[in-house]
Amino acid sequence: MKLKNKVCIVTGAARGIGEGIAKRYVEEGARVVIADLKLEVAQETAEKLSVMGPGTAMGVAMDVTNEQAVNDGVARVAKEWGGIDVLVSNAGIQIVHKIEDFPFADWKKLLSIHLDGAFLTSKACIPHMYERKAGSIIFMGSVHSKEASPLKSAYVTAKHGLLGLARVISKEGAEHGVRANVICPGFVKTPLVEKQIPEQAKELGISEKEVVNKIMLGETVDKEFTTIEDVAEVALLFASFPTNALTGQSLVVSHGWFME
Repeated sequence: MKLKNKVCIVTGAARGIGEGIAKRYVEEGARVVIADLKLEVAQETAEKLSVMGPGTAMGVAMDVTNEQAVNDGVARVAKEWGGIDVLVSNAGIQIVHKIEDFPFADWKKLLSIHLDGAFLTSKACIPHMYERKAGSIIFMGSVHSKEASPLKSAYVTAKHGLLGLARVISKEGAEHGVRANVICPGFVKTPLVEKQIPEQAKELGISEKEVVNKIMLGETVDKEFTTIEDVAEVALLFASFPTNALTGQSLVVSHGWFME
């Protein structure tokens, strides 16, 4: 098993991509923290995952934009399970508007969840990783870490920012055996993406079918959505890779939507 007894925190893990990553980690023997806003939902997912593989899971309430909540949650994990090996900063939201119509409060909210959340959870976990002389930090970026789309100024800005943060952590953490990388999925059919379809159709004045076929999948090689399982496999690669040879990198998982 690639992650046997490794302690892994996954934020936004009660549903969607985060849950898929947590499930894959549990299958590989990890002890996984389901960190989410609502404790009862996190615990429910943790209980479900704990019977699905050789690893185990526990739920922790965590608002990734609140420094005290992040610090308290990470401290609890380190105390109960003896340290931290992997952080997956996955919590995120989507808000779409044209720039001239984008409410500043919504801009700040989105950036706070994506960027402040990545920073605060990394800051809290890094000292525990340094103690172990090893660790892996994984940010959930996007194809929009590399590209841009109309209506997504805040999201694109946030996802680009994660690349820079990962690279700095990689340089600072190298001597301590801590790596940082970014997963950049294309469109994954999660509730977050499902919500965008009617929103973009309304904003752009086109049909929902056109949003899917032209905007979301138009540049893919096979007109297929990326799956949660696809992303989880990359998250497993980054978490289990044994050396600094793979650090400060980003991997696009998008059916060719974006190619480097």
